[in-house]
Amino acid sequence: MGAAETESATAFSAKRTAGEPTPTRLRTIDDLDLAGRRVLLRADLNVPLKDGRVADDARILASLPTIEELRHRGCAIVLVSHLGRPHGVDAALSLRPVAERLRQLTDAPVTLAPAVVGDDVQRLAEGLRPGEILLLENVRFEPGETTNDSRLADSLAALADYYVNDAFGAAHRAHASTVGTADRLPSAAGRLMEREVGALSAILEHPARPLVAVLGGAKVADKIGVVRRFLEIADSVLVGGAMAFPFLAAEGHRTGASRHASEDVAIAASVLGASHAERLELPDDLVVAQSASADASRQTLESVDVPDGWLGLDIGPHTAERYAERIAGAGSVFWNGPMGVFEIGPFAAGTGAVAEAVAASAAITVVGGGETVSAVRRLGLERRVDHVSTGGGATLELLEGRILPGVEVLAQ
Repeated sequence: MGAAETESATAFSAKRTAGEPTPTRLRTIDDLDLAGRRVLLRADLNVPLKDGRVADDARILASLPTIEELRHRGCAIVLVSHLGRPHGVDAALSLRPVAERLRQLTDAPVTLAPAVVGDDVQRLAEGLRPGEILLLENVRFEPGETTNDSRLADSLAALADYYVNDAFGAAHRAHASTVGTADRLPSAAGRLMEREVGALSAILEHPARPLVAVLGGAKVADKIGVVRRFLEIADSVLVGGAMAFPFLAAEGHRTGASRHASEDVAIAASVLGASHAERLELPDDLVVAQSASADASRQTLESVDVPDGWLGLDIGPHTAERYAERIAGAGSVFWNGPMGVFEIGPFAAGTGAVAEAVAASAAITVVGGGETVSAVRRLGLERRVDHVSTGGGATLELLEGRILPGVEVLAQ
């Protein structure tokens, strides 16, 4: 486990109350005798590429604690991941840049296989020595991956003695590399998978109180399950970003040119009429502009009624202060979704205020979602958050209460 991961894990454990029940129990690599064995490791190495190189290696870094622990145990590693959404073999989505970056980060012998499965791949796997890594080509080059094809799962399982899944970001998919292979080999969760499920289960099952959920981003429809779940279990649900406008419209406020779908207003109205709706908090002031650009005319409203032709692009300073106070008084905080268009300087203050409050909080803090994680990293606050989830859709589905196939197959 790397220094940053160790520090974060220690902080998370220290903030949990003694005697609390353990979150959802998974088989882990501690439950398998892996010493000197060949392990098929499913990781989430779905990283952005630019000019043939890895543009952001955060997901590779998140996989390193498990990779290094397996190497320390003398395992030979057959590493499998997807990259993008290819339709058949696509050279632009080869994992070659990932292999190069992995080689730099681990200083280990890393070989990129010529394919996902096949005789050549089998020979390379069988020839691996302890500590060596064979990275299979993009598993989605194989059409049977997304259909959990039994033949592909058989071929993947034949490459190793044991299976470890560390790809929480793909755990909501019943694919050959996430479920089919786990059914065919002695299997367990890697350290990242273990930590993701533990952190999110703790928020859901036995949070330190008060539990404050901060939800932002765009469409209500995309997060309605999470909104409803947190209204049931949280003490406060703070809403910001474009997601706030369907709720404001449902309350009868003018939203100007702020973008939101009509179906989102209907969904928001149903939420506002449901039980525990009093736990949901909306902005009471806004930063608006005539376009989403840094040089656009803009103003701060002391209300949430947006003039015609104007866009709401950030929560206002009073809302940011109120939300920060809620976070400061929390026992647990979950944050998903920015409070505004934080990529553009004049509209970043709300997201920045929430991020600073989360980082300063004595609560157990969990942050998830690509844009939210980007904001936290941009502000240099990542190490001051107890858990930064890599899951995306998997995170939201687990929080909604859905069964994740890639987690269920690893459950005790």
